Amino acid sequence: MTHAFYVYASYGFAALVTIAVTLWTWADGRARRRELAALEAAGIRRRSASARDGE
Repeated sequence: MTHAFYVYASYGFAALVTIAVTLWTWADGRARRRELAALEAAGIRRRSASARDGE
């Protein structure tokens, strides 16, 4: 085993973790948007919506 093996393995592992966290965040954001859309379709509004509308 050489020093380069450990360096490349570390970079590869860091890249995999970065990609996994990015995909997880993207998928979670899509799920939250779907949940918000379902709630708004059911007539449930966000509290911040009334502040934006000037009520």
